[in-house]
Amino acid sequence: MAKTQDYSKMMNDMMGAFPMMDQKAMQDMFKTHAQMGEKMSKVVLEAAEKSTEISTKWTKDTIARVGQISAVKEEPTEYTKAATDFASRSAETAAEHMAAYAEVAKKVQMETVELMLAAGKDIQEDATAAMKKATTEATSAAKKASAPAK
Repeated sequence: MAKTQDYSKMMNDMMGAFPMMDQKAMQDMFKTHAQMGEKMSKVVLEAAEKSTEISTKWTKDTIARVGQISAVKEEPTEYTKAATDFASRSAETAAEHMAAYAEVAKKVQMETVELMLAAGKDIQEDATAAMKKATTEATSAAKKASAPAK
């Protein structure tokens, strides 16, 4: 019977073939990435929740108005008036709900920009720290190599 490939061993072997100068920097990078993903997920889920609330309210309003328009009327002209009122109110609520969707989109956009700016700052700080450490290590190694043998 065929043996299942051990992917965790394969990944460990692959990562071992690419020696990293600083494992902590890699861990910090993954941690920063995971935190960014969590924050972005929160923004997206809040937007989805708010959009769902808007859609639900819009649907309930429309169903209520359909109930009014489908009710039996005494005079034929009342049907025309009911249809006109329905169309007019539908246009008004469409504008209101589209404005609400626009507010949700604007909030998502602002929060995303804030997260991206913060992430850029974090990445820049991490890169600066890594470069300082690498420079210090390279300088130390160069001094050792150029020191006269005793």
